[in-house]
Amino acid sequence: MTTSGAWERHEQAVARLRASYAAIPSGAPVRLAKQTSNLFRPRTATTGPGLDVSGLTGVIEVDPVGRTAQVQGMCTYEDLVDATLPHGLMPYVVPQLRTITLGGAVTGLGIESTSFRNGLPHESVLEMDVFTGAGEVVTTRPGPDGQHSTLFDAFPNSYGSLGYATRLEISLEQVPSYVALRHVRVEPELLARTIEGIVATGELDGVRVDGLDGTAFALDEVYLTLATWQDEPGPTSDYTGQDIYYRSIRQRATDLLTTYDYLWRWDTDWFWCSGAFGAQHPVARRVWPRRWRRSDVYHRMVAFERRHGIVDRLDRRAGRPQRERVIQDVEVPVERLTEFLAWFDEAVGMRPVWLCPLVAQHDWPTYPLERGATYVNVGFWGTVPVGDDAPEAPLNRAIEAKVHELGGHKSLYSEAFYDRGTFDRLYAGEHLAAVKSTYDPDDRLTSLYDKVVRRR
Repeated sequence: MTTSGAWERHEQAVARLRASYAAIPSGAPVRLAKQTSNLFRPRTATTGPGLDVSGLTGVIEVDPVGRTAQVQGMCTYEDLVDATLPHGLMPYVVPQLRTITLGGAVTGLGIESTSFRNGLPHESVLEMDVFTGAGEVVTTRPGPDGQHSTLFDAFPNSYGSLGYATRLEISLEQVPSYVALRHVRVEPELLARTIEGIVATGELDGVRVDGLDGTAFALDEVYLTLATWQDEPGPTSDYTGQDIYYRSIRQRATDLLTTYDYLWRWDTDWFWCSGAFGAQHPVARRVWPRRWRRSDVYHRMVAFERRHGIVDRLDRRAGRPQRERVIQDVEVPVERLTEFLAWFDEAVGMRPVWLCPLVAQHDWPTYPLERGATYVNVGFWGTVPVGDDAPEAPLNRAIEAKVHELGGHKSLYSEAFYDRGTFDRLYAGEHLAAVKSTYDPDDRLTSLYDKVVRRR
């Protein structure tokens, strides 16, 4: 099903993108002219023109029979889901925040509860057009015989250092109208074994599991949430109003959501982070418009605070220790999960944390997870009082060291502190540089290390 004129509009948008590239002075860095972001790392302010991607924000075509979609790179998952769900289809992996873009999830790393079955978003990409640092649009495909497959394979976790996706053809999964949830409390010593059992069998206690994630409220209070797709209707919960989803995990053993509400169950309160803005207080929640109970609104509020240093100034005036921002997602092997959680609870002390098992379906050189092995993404987002050492990021550095001691990896959407040698060893720096030299011979795009560590 193609919207009338969608392909023509796409070609016009690509033409504008090319024209904006030509307008950037020779030798000047090439960046997106994009005001919004789901990244959590500051970067040096830049001036001058950027790449015009304003026309690359939609769905070109959905094929309900072939279960595929042609999607522009800057299309948000919110808009993508709106286009696919009417056909009873959804992307294989739908990251939990509405305004994450498909291109962003592929060049970065998205994850969600279907990742224990379907891996990461880039693993369901069938074909991709990439606008390179040379100003060319290159069509890439996976596999040893795929066209420009070296670029395709290196693209995940490259964060724009190899180019930007303008069009992606992705596979879609059939999904019914409802999702039944079971919130199962698991003893710490059984956590890894339980996750491994679900990954291996696709069920728990004889009931099929289609989605799997978890919440650790404390070391001895961990819940796995098991989602099962179903057609059978029933009374559904609404967590966009007064009720708050993450609290329901402790309060009820079972639940029923529409598929749409399940996909965005975390977005309304940005997991649990909306509490920092008072949005979870019953009085504030009644007057806080629903249209503003969204992760992108909270993200803009955080960006405003960081620009003006409001919290730091208030802490200084009150004589409170300076706080370190600890906003990270890490992957650890499932057999080391309990060890990491115990260390994190003692060293950092932030609660709750999100748990999301995943199994990589393929080998990806720039984020070398072992194919077929079970990892668990651990997500934690907040601030911790550390005192005068906060600018040196001692907790973030300790997390980096511990994750890699345990054979894991850290996502790069937030701040990173690696030295160059360590970074290149962990993220295939030599291979990435070789691919970059082929598709960005004049070095117009900022390198991955400069983006994520030097914040350029």
